Formats: sequence, structure tokens, C-alpha cells
Amino acid sequence: MNLGLTGKICIVTGSTSGIGLHVAEQLRENGAIIVTSGRRDDGIGDLHVTCDLSSAGEPERLVAETVERFGQVDVLVNNVGGTAIRRLEELTDGDWQASFELNLMTAIRATRAAVPVMREHGGGAIVNVSSTSAKRPSGTLPDYSVMKAGLLSYSRLVADSYAGAGIRCNAITPGPTGTEAWLGAGGLADQQGDRESVLAKVGAGRPLGRLARPEEIAAVIVFLCSERASYVTGAAWSVDGGTVPIII
Repeated sequence: MNLGLTGKICIVTGSTSGIGLHVAEQLRENGAIIVTSGRRDDGIGDLHVTCDLSSAGEPERLVAETVERFGQVDVLVNNVGGTAIRRLEELTDGDWQASFELNLMTAIRATRAAVPVMREHGGGAIVNVSSTSAKRPSGTLPDYSVMKAGLLSYSRLVADSYAGAGIRCNAITPGPTGTEAWLGAGGLADQQGDRESVLAKVGAGRPLGRLARPEEIAAVIVFLCSERASYVTGAAWSVDGGTVPIII
């Protein structure tokens, strides 16, 4: 299937590992020009911007450097984010603020910078990576759940506000995924006890019986970026192995 991504200028935030890296790889396989970003100095992009997107001004710099190099932005994937296992009563004001900056304001700032460029060139596509915890809050990921719920609301607002300019905006809500965030040393599995037991329990909690593979999440994101999804906007796609049921 031709996704119509050849030559498209695509920014993927948080794309030096995990889901973001797989998104960048799959976009490239479909002929897109890739801009990667992250705190690491190396990335696979045709342009890589080293930055801490949780700092004000850095998402704007990422977009500006993309426009300076390529002249436009066709696709923005707001993937950067992160969390740790914590209880609601443990969270300080500083914890809430840090989560706000990383999990919500990164997307707001990058989108705010990209929209005028997209509008000038006739449209574009934005995909925001939220979480199943946005729909069903997690007691062990409280701040993350709240910020990812805010991201769903923001996604719909952007979709409604800029549809007339040819800009589509969608969100996806992945469940637990086999990335460094879960599987790495000191990651979410290790933080909850014996890693093998934790991973087995988490996998068993999905109707499909396992964690997602990052390339499976990436495939849905790439589709939403593509011309094949040209009539999809304002949606929140569950990519969670059936974890959060649809309420009818």
C-alpha cells in the first residue's frame, strides 16, 4: 500500500529509542524525510536535533531548525514522554510540574510552532502519543494518567480548530509496550518488584495476553500520518491489545 509519505517532512519527538525510533524507521521506509530528536546526541534522522523538549523554547527550536533545513513541516509526531511508579499521595508540586512539562507541554509547544508552518503549506498531520491510562487512570502512574488525559483533550481541540486549514490531529492510546521504559534496567517493571513476575502479570492483563511490540504501535502512528488516513481527525485510537473496553 502506498501511504503517500514520499518526500514528506516528518518530525518525531523522543525518537532515539522505543516507539519513536520505530516510527522514524517506518516513516523512512515509506519515503519520508525524517527529523529525529531527543537528549541523546545521535539519531537516525536526515536531521537530528539534540534537545530537552521539556524545557520551554526547545520544541520551538526543533521546529525552527526543521524549517530552516527543509522549508516546511508536513507531519509532527508528539511522542516524547515518560513517568515513574509513584502513588498519588507521594507526588509533590514539583513532580506534578515536571510531568506537566514533559508529558503535555512538549506537545503543546511543538504543535503551536508547527501549525503556522503547516497552514502556510496547505495542511499537515499531527499524531499525539497518549496512553490507555488517559482513559482509565492508573493508581501507580497518577501524574502521567492526568497529563495523558489532558493530551487527549488537546488533540481534539487542535483537530477542531485547524481542520479548515487542512491540518489533521489524532491521538493514539497504547498500553504497556516492550520498550526501554518498561524493560530497561530500573524501568517500570523493575520498579514494581521481580521483573519477570511483573511482566508476566502485566501481559496477562491484556486480552491478547502480552505487551505490545513498539513496531506495532509505530505502524498505527504511521498510518495516521499518511494520506490513507486523510479522512481521520479528532480520533483517539486504542492500540492496547483490547485492554480498555469501548463503552457503548
